[in-house]
Amino acid sequence: MVLRINDTIPDLTVTTDQGKLNLHNWVGDSWAIIFSHPKDFTPVCTTEFGAVARLAKEWEARNTKVLGISVDGVEDHKKWKGDIEAVGGARPEFAIVADDDLEMAKAFDMLPAEYVMPDGRTPADSATVRSVFIIGPDKQVKLMMTYPMSVGRNFSEILRALDGLQMSAKGVATPADWQVGQDVIVPPAVSTEDAQTKFGVVNTILPYLRTVHAPR
Repeated sequence: MVLRINDTIPDLTVTTDQGKLNLHNWVGDSWAIIFSHPKDFTPVCTTEFGAVARLAKEWEARNTKVLGISVDGVEDHKKWKGDIEAVGGARPEFAIVADDDLEMAKAFDMLPAEYVMPDGRTPADSATVRSVFIIGPDKQVKLMMTYPMSVGRNFSEILRALDGLQMSAKGVATPADWQVGQDVIVPPAVSTEDAQTKFGVVNTILPYLRTVHAPR
C-alpha cells in the first residue's frame, strides 16, 4: 500500500506505552499528528520529542492529538521519556506506538513492505522511519513530510502547516510563509462574486491571484 494525501489512514489497533489504541477511534473528531523516528535513545529524536512536548498547549488549542511511533518496545519508550523530559523541559504526555513488528511502519509506507530489521540493528537500519503525517477529522492524510536522520524536524513549521490546513478547510488557500492573521487566497475555482458573498472584500492582485481577510 502506498499512502497518499487524501487517503484514509489504515484503521489499525496498535500497542503504545499507554496501552492499546485504535487509530480511527483515537483520531475521533479531532485533527491528529503522527510522527515517527528510527530508534529510542537517539540524539536528534530526543530533542524533537521534547519540542513536541513543549507544544502541548498549542496542540490542544487546535483540537489536535499527537502520537509518536518507533520500532522499539514499550519499556524502552517509558524509559526514554525520562530523557526527553530532562532535555526538553516538558514531560511527553502523548503515547508512543511500539511498532516492533513494523506493522504501522509498513501500513503508512515508511518502509518497503519487504524490509526486515536485522538483529542488533542501529538507528541507520531504520533510518527511513522518519515521517510526519497530519490527519484530518475525516481520518484522511492532509500532509506528509519525511526527513533524513541528520536534520531535526521544525515543529514550528509543522504547527504552521496545521494552521494552514485548518484554515484551508474553510474554503481558502494560504500563500507562502503564511501566518495566522494574514490574508488568504481565493481558490481559482471560486468566482470573485461568490468570494465576495462568502468572505467579503476581494483584493485582485493578478487575475488568478486574489486575496481576502482570513475567515474566522
